Amino acid sequence: MELAGIAAYLVSFFTFVGIYAILVLGLNMQWGFSGQFNIGVAGFFAVGAYTSAILTTPESPWHVGGYGMPFLVGIVGAVIASALLGLLIGWVTARLRTDYLAIATIGIAETLRLIIANERWLTNGVRGMSNIERPYADFFNALGLSSAMGSLIVVCAFLVMVYFLVERARQSPWGRVQRAIRENEPAAEASGKNIGRFRLQAFVVGSAIMGLGGALYAHYFGFLSPEAFLPLYGTFLVWVMLIAGGSGNNKGALLGTVIIWAIWSGSEFLMSTALPDALSGQSGPLRVLLIGVLLQVILIKRPEGLLPEKAPKTVPFGKQK
Repeated sequence: MELAGIAAYLVSFFTFVGIYAILVLGLNMQWGFSGQFNIGVAGFFAVGAYTSAILTTPESPWHVGGYGMPFLVGIVGAVIASALLGLLIGWVTARLRTDYLAIATIGIAETLRLIIANERWLTNGVRGMSNIERPYADFFNALGLSSAMGSLIVVCAFLVMVYFLVERARQSPWGRVQRAIRENEPAAEASGKNIGRFRLQAFVVGSAIMGLGGALYAHYFGFLSPEAFLPLYGTFLVWVMLIAGGSGNNKGALLGTVIIWAIWSGSEFLMSTALPDALSGQSGPLRVLLIGVLLQVILIKRPEGLLPEKAPKTVPFGKQK
């Protein structure tokens, strides 16, 4: 029984790691590639989750939906909805300075969360949406696997696909232009690059990836409520994961996700067992404090992250073709 419990915990742990890793890769596309300070990750996360849930859930008198579409249709819908939202926001904010972009994105994310919480006809408000099926549960059950294990396999498959595409983008000429804009925008503009267009492209692609992460979260967890998309869970943790691992480096993004989620989930268990009963209600704030202190240590000791971005290879003069 203990082994079964440990196995179930590990499945849940790595599923959440996979979902957050997709969110971190989407943020890395925006911040690590082109230097766009988006602190409204939770907004795209929520849009992807609710879009997929609305498209795939059975009919309900409590919220919009009842389309009962296949899982992949929900995924595609989530990606498109998040990309369109990213296009709208990016078109307005692509030319904003970093601090103004941060203010705009967090404001939009909070607006979306309040809409989700208050428009009951759309999302059932704070009561949430349920009956969100796990992907291909019948197929995996026929193979003798649980639906949770099936979800882990599906999440890992999408994570591998996203990592491959983002890594190819980083190594491509498009990725080099993005890094040039991040490092020296006036020089990139002087070389004839359309700064606004390239930034918008990175913002839209990153937003679409975040929407994918939201859809996978909805289908794994099976229930959605506005509390799941508070800035703490949907934005703060994602940023800590990217900074800890190393922005600009996709391998660092994955490493940071594993480490921070291990600390975050492990601290919940430790504090629930180690704290006295009088302080048990303070475990949540203490966990946030722990992550905040850890972030400060990383910024002081290794500001470039655990796996910093590698400098591009240079060709010695005389050997250039």
